[in-house]
Amino acid sequence: MTAYLDLIMFAALMATILLGFPVAFSIAGVAVLFAYLGWMLGVMDISLMGALSQRAFGVLSNEVLIAIPLFVLMGAILEKSRIAEELLDTMGRLFGRLNGGLGISVVLVGALLAASTGIVGATVVAMGMIALPTMLRSGYDPRVAAGIVCTAGTLGQIIPPSTLLIILADVMSNAYQQAQYEQGKFSVEALSVGQFFAAALVPGLVLVVLYLVYIVVRGLLRPQDMPAALSGMTRPTRQEVIGAVVPPVLLIVAVLGAILGGIATPTEAASVGAIGALLMAGLRAGAPARVIAIGAFALILLGILSGLHPVRLQRNDLDGFDLAAGAFYALLTAGGAVAVLFALRSGLRKRILHEAVTSTTTMTAMIFATMLAAGVFSLVFIGLGGEERVAHILENMPGGPTGALIFSMLFIFVLGFFLDFVEISVIVLPLVTPSLIVMGHDPIWLGILIAINLQTSFLTPPFGFSLFYLRGAAPAEVTTRHIYQGVIPFIFLQAVGVILVWMLPGLATWLPSAIF
Repeated sequence: MTAYLDLIMFAALMATILLGFPVAFSIAGVAVLFAYLGWMLGVMDISLMGALSQRAFGVLSNEVLIAIPLFVLMGAILEKSRIAEELLDTMGRLFGRLNGGLGISVVLVGALLAASTGIVGATVVAMGMIALPTMLRSGYDPRVAAGIVCTAGTLGQIIPPSTLLIILADVMSNAYQQAQYEQGKFSVEALSVGQFFAAALVPGLVLVVLYLVYIVVRGLLRPQDMPAALSGMTRPTRQEVIGAVVPPVLLIVAVLGAILGGIATPTEAASVGAIGALLMAGLRAGAPARVIAIGAFALILLGILSGLHPVRLQRNDLDGFDLAAGAFYALLTAGGAVAVLFALRSGLRKRILHEAVTSTTTMTAMIFATMLAAGVFSLVFIGLGGEERVAHILENMPGGPTGALIFSMLFIFVLGFFLDFVEISVIVLPLVTPSLIVMGHDPIWLGILIAINLQTSFLTPPFGFSLFYLRGAAPAEVTTRHIYQGVIPFIFLQAVGVILVWMLPGLATWLPSAIF
């Protein structure tokens, strides 16, 4: 039995999580228990646990991971301020008079929310509560409506900025460096979050196009499943469309443009997104529009000018132009600060910030607790010989590197039925991906394949997380069976997306190679 203690440990973890214990405590508890068993049975050197402090410090001091709470805060503010609700209502009225028009609007809004929030659960619940009743009142088949809402909500997994992509970038970068060490390369290259954001952009848009094509075709072939909206639905004015669509789009352009353009790091861009979301929420909460507009303009201008001509006031060789520029930057900063203070006051009065900060703290604590616990688990798993076993299994898989990749993708897909993407990313991927990279698979392409795979697992019955999110938010007339049946066509579309990225690696590798 001692020879298989690593496999027993992994099975024990699955069983503990399925019993409903909190994930972080399950991971850490199982790891500590098996570390003790391994030490008592003489198959593990307990001194290996001395590296725990270094692993914890590495997680908590990782500058890339600081972007997670900021992106989560950005999404939470947009959700709690009902900006997402206004966007759904406006887009629904814009496309609602077409067969399948409401479905088209839900997918487009899902893509916009994915690019501005990146939080799957919040997006699915919001659209389940807002869009799903409207679709049902318009005569949509409950299965079709549920499938569209579930699928559109999961776009937050693949369209940047995504929490999954941030964690995945960190894991894949570590795996890539480990693979280079194993190949004897000691001047290692690192991968950045920006590269993964760029790599995921085109595949994410490809999935959006696949969903839209399916909805349009089905609306033409089976109009009874997706009829036009009720005649009483008024078409939005141009001002309403601009007011609902332009602010989120500007926020997306500011965040992704700063990262992909090399102007800001992901953490800096995440702070830009959080401030932008705060200003938008403050405006909706009653802050003076003129103050918010002037402050937003001042901050945008500050970002552009300071990037073109940075000024470091502590230097001794500054000329008059630099001093004038520094004074102007200080003035712009003051204007932006005033707008932020007005937005904060309005957000606090409407309790938008209270709810957003509470949600952000809860989610961030869960993610980092899981990552810290996963560090304990992986250390014990390595000590029990699990890393060598995984490498041996992959190296001896029929079909060589392709067979190993197919096996790994299927394994990750099945685990997605039971585990959240955070657990899979920080527990399973560090064990699998170094061997796959050593076999010759491009790490960025591999990461995007895994991301789409994990997104698909969110939709797959019976344990897909998006299905549970929608079940909690859906009206009583939408049954669990309706939800399960509704997502099946979209699972096939996801499989098409995986095949396209597999057969056409340039979909994932072209943009990062062109930018970075």
